[in-house]
Amino acid sequence: MKSGTTVTKPQVSEETMASDSPIPIVSGSMFSIFNSSLNSSVDFPSGESVHLFMRKNFPGTTLSDWNSWIWQIKNSIHSAERLKEIFGESYENVISSLPENHLPFRITPYFASLLNRFAPDHPLFRTMIPAKEELTTGEGEKNDPLNEGNDTPVPHIVHRYPDRVLFTVTGFCAAYCRYCTRSHMVAKKNKTHVSSKSWDRAIEYIASKEQVRDVLISGGDPLTLSDSRLEYLLSRLRAIPHVEIIRIGTKVPVVLPMRITKNLIKIIKKYHPVMMSLHFSHPDELSIETKEACNRLADGGIPLGSQCVLLKDVNDNVETFKKLNHELLKVRVRPYYIYQCDPIPGSAHFRTEVKKGIEIIQGLRGFTSGYAVPHFVIDAPGGGGKIPLLPEYVKKIDNEGITLINYLGKEYIYPEKC
Repeated sequence: MKSGTTVTKPQVSEETMASDSPIPIVSGSMFSIFNSSLNSSVDFPSGESVHLFMRKNFPGTTLSDWNSWIWQIKNSIHSAERLKEIFGESYENVISSLPENHLPFRITPYFASLLNRFAPDHPLFRTMIPAKEELTTGEGEKNDPLNEGNDTPVPHIVHRYPDRVLFTVTGFCAAYCRYCTRSHMVAKKNKTHVSSKSWDRAIEYIASKEQVRDVLISGGDPLTLSDSRLEYLLSRLRAIPHVEIIRIGTKVPVVLPMRITKNLIKIIKKYHPVMMSLHFSHPDELSIETKEACNRLADGGIPLGSQCVLLKDVNDNVETFKKLNHELLKVRVRPYYIYQCDPIPGSAHFRTEVKKGIEIIQGLRGFTSGYAVPHFVIDAPGGGGKIPLLPEYVKKIDNEGITLINYLGKEYIYPEKC
C-alpha cells in the first residue's frame, strides 16, 4: 500500500465477519422474530392479484412473510417442476434439467406473481425462464466475452478504466437473467459467497491505487447481502480518502422490491455519495411494488440510473423503450445505458442486429425529452470497454460549416468560421 494512504477498519459485529452467505439462514419458530428485526415493510403496497397468488401458491403465508426479502429468497422458485405447478404445463421450451455449471434458474415468488399477471407469451417470461436455445453455443460466443479475467489484478476486482474499478462482492442474485454477461461466475459452486477476507484483499488493492475515485459494487447482486455485511463493505470503501463515488449495480428493486427497507436506506445514506444502477428490461416490470422501491431509494438521496440490455422480442422497438423510459423518469430513475447483448454462450436468441439499437436511439431523439434518451453502447468483446454508437447526425464538415441532420431528417448548417 502506498505511504500516506490509510484505511480505517470499523468495529463490526461477529456476524459481519463470520457470515459469508448473502442472507442469514433462519428457519422454524425463530423466523417470525428474525423477520421483524429486519424492518420488513408490512405496509409495502401490493395489488389484489398478489393476495390471490399467495393463497393459491403459498397457502398459509402471511403478508408479513411475503413482504420479507428473506422469505422471498428462501421460497424462490428454482425448478421446472415448481414452475409448472404455478404456471401450468404450457412451457414446452423450458429446460427441465440444467447442465452442470450452467447458469441456474431462480425467480422470487414476487416476480412469479408479476409474471402471473400476464399471458404466457409475455416478453418477461423470456428474460427469466431458461429456454432450450440456451444449450446451443453459437460462433463468437464466449464464457467471459468482455475478458474481465484479463483485467483482474486481485480476486473480485476488474480494473479496466484508469479511475474506476468493478468490485464483484458476491456471486448470488435474487433472480438470474438468462442473458447475464457474468453467467460464467454467478452462483457457481465455491464462488457464490465471497468471504470478508477476500473483500479485504480487494479493498486493500483499491486503497493502494490513488487514481481510483469511483468504485462500482456488483456481482451477482450486492443487495442480496445482509445489512451488516453491506454496511461493512460501504464503511471500508468510504474510509479510503481517494474514493469519491460508490456505485451499486442491482436488479433487486425489480425482482425483490421488498429488500428496499427503511434500514437499508438508513445504512446507504451514511456513506453518500452512493449511486445505483438499476437493471430494467421492460415497462411491465414497473409494478406498484417496484415503483415504491425506486421512490424509497430516491427519497433517500440516492441518484438512480437505468441500464437496460437490448433483447430480441423483449424490448427491441422504439415504443417499448419510450414507454419504459417515461415510466422510469416518473419514479426518478434516469435512463442511462442501452447495452447491446453480450455474446455469452447460448445468447443468439436474445441478440439483435446492432443497427436495431441505433434505430431505437434515432426514434427517441427529438420525439421525447432528452432525459428519456439513454446512450446505446457495445461493451466491446475482448475487453475494449464501452463504446457508444449514435445515428449519423453530422453529414459533412467543409468550408461552409458543419452540415447537421435533425431528428426529422432535415439538414441545417452551423457556420464554424471564426
